[in-house]
Amino acid sequence: MTQVHFRSNGNGAWPVAELVASGESAVFVGDAREVLKTVPCEVVQSTVTSPPYWGLRDYKAKDQIGAEDDPDEYTANVVSVLEEVRRVTRSDGTLWLNIGDSYTSGDRGWRAPDKKNPVRAMRYRPPTPDGLKPKDLVGIPWKLALAVQRAGWYLRADVIWYKPNCMLESVKDRPTRSHEYLFLFSKNEHYLYNYEATKGPNGRNLRTVWEIPTVPFRGAHFATFPPGLVEQCLRLTTNEGDLVLDPFIGSGTVGVVALQERRRFIGVELSTEYLPLIECRLREEVQSVLFS
Repeated sequence: MTQVHFRSNGNGAWPVAELVASGESAVFVGDAREVLKTVPCEVVQSTVTSPPYWGLRDYKAKDQIGAEDDPDEYTANVVSVLEEVRRVTRSDGTLWLNIGDSYTSGDRGWRAPDKKNPVRAMRYRPPTPDGLKPKDLVGIPWKLALAVQRAGWYLRADVIWYKPNCMLESVKDRPTRSHEYLFLFSKNEHYLYNYEATKGPNGRNLRTVWEIPTVPFRGAHFATFPPGLVEQCLRLTTNEGDLVLDPFIGSGTVGVVALQERRRFIGVELSTEYLPLIECRLREEVQSVLFS
């Protein structure tokens, strides 16, 4: 029976190596940059993750990524996590990075709650970055993707995740945004890729636009991505029994899908607020999981 362990950062000691060797799964509470330092080299087959988006959500956690004033500082912080991810990734391993874009705030220092989407409320808003103007689209996804590429990863594909049920926007001077990016990176030139696992109609190769509706989860923060997106990634770049990583596991979607697909996983979450949600989702959706 699959066993999932939950560990807080308590005394700063995580038995990650032992858990990896045991073939079990785990969720760790702490800063991903610190937790990942305790993970052995080259044990993860694929990482599927969606880091906090810059300037869009306030997770009310100390040292949270995404609350930086400067998008370049944000990019550097995400890359610092992904450098540890690259170290723990197997030589034929991969990274799937989901990221959305942001607009400048126009120097408004806060955002009021929205009746339809209360999590939009923010106690801070970053100032307009140097070189940009109020209402500018920042270009975060490609800034980040190119920085990750410069750090040593191979940038293999830019997938458009099209959301047919995207959130409505009260804008009158631009189209409503209905997509996000999903970048595929590999650690080396040659890597595990099961191209036959998700062939399209008539057996054709998978295209780079994926139409996958968002899925609401009671109690989850807005940035959660749907299980269908994770499922496709795991089927393409992992096999049964492989170890999957999400250093920003949030509401636990990657862990749930990994176990449903008979993969092991390591998840890291900075905020203790989401730990009960992760446990609840795993209990409800994966009946074969026994919590220690």
